[in-house]
Amino acid sequence: MSSKETLKDRVYLVDASIYIFRAWFSYQDDVTDSSGHLVNAVFGYADFLTSLLRQLKPRYIACAFDGSLATSFRNEIYPAYKANREPAPAELKYQFDLCRRLTRALGIAEYSSDRFEADDILGTMASMMRAEQHPVTVITSDKDLTQLLQHEQDIWWDFARNIKLDHDGVEQRYGVKPWQIADLLALAGDAVDNIPGIPGIGPKTAAGLLQRYNSLEGIYNNLHQVDDCGLRGAARIKRLLIKHETDAYLARQLTVVSDQVPLQSTPSCLDWQGVDRTQIKEISDEVGFSSFRRRYWLGALS
Repeated sequence: MSSKETLKDRVYLVDASIYIFRAWFSYQDDVTDSSGHLVNAVFGYADFLTSLLRQLKPRYIACAFDGSLATSFRNEIYPAYKANREPAPAELKYQFDLCRRLTRALGIAEYSSDRFEADDILGTMASMMRAEQHPVTVITSDKDLTQLLQHEQDIWWDFARNIKLDHDGVEQRYGVKPWQIADLLALAGDAVDNIPGIPGIGPKTAAGLLQRYNSLEGIYNNLHQVDDCGLRGAARIKRLLIKHETDAYLARQLTVVSDQVPLQSTPSCLDWQGVDRTQIKEISDEVGFSSFRRRYWLGALS
């Protein structure tokens, strides 16, 4: 998509789970409903999502949720994938269900899968909407999703910190272009997702290799040149690449965001439907949110 082509309305794709976890850890843990269930994450997520809607008034928007940390197709490839993470406590699982209900009540399409992660859902929706000439903004704090910036109009946006990256911003921050992010993570590893990568190769070295050879395949097709690539410790780097070639390609299977999730969705499904105030009131009453808080959330929304 060139800058000369006519673009349609921007689509906003929200990594919802990130913001629920953020609220879980940052909002007071004494906020409970009438049954004594914690609802602090719902409170924080509602703050985030209504603020987002007030700011954007989007034409197209969708939220993706992680269904499970242990049943995605990546666990079949590498059982240790994300094994370093503790399962979500029951109190948070309860709140996830409420957050999904709240998302629908706010008129936003929401998706989840036990086999695919939220990242893959976002990748699939991005591909679908981009094919219809819609520029994409991915709202998340996960650096892995910078790889979804396939066209110059696409944006990665950490809403909580108000950090926006376009193509150039990704390259300035990580030393590689968006389409090279998966290879960068495959080489350097990703401790957050328990992906080891190649031991002894960090992000700076990985970026240096990709700047010279473009991709994982380019690196391995030019191993004979690595000795003279100009990177510090080039001989050691070459030995590590040879020793861990299988590991690097395995890691890349884990780091690439899929765009092949079988979603029952079309571009029109991502139309923002507007707020269902009756549903919002029911959820607010259920979790004990005051009418003042509800009016604050919805005051600027049509």
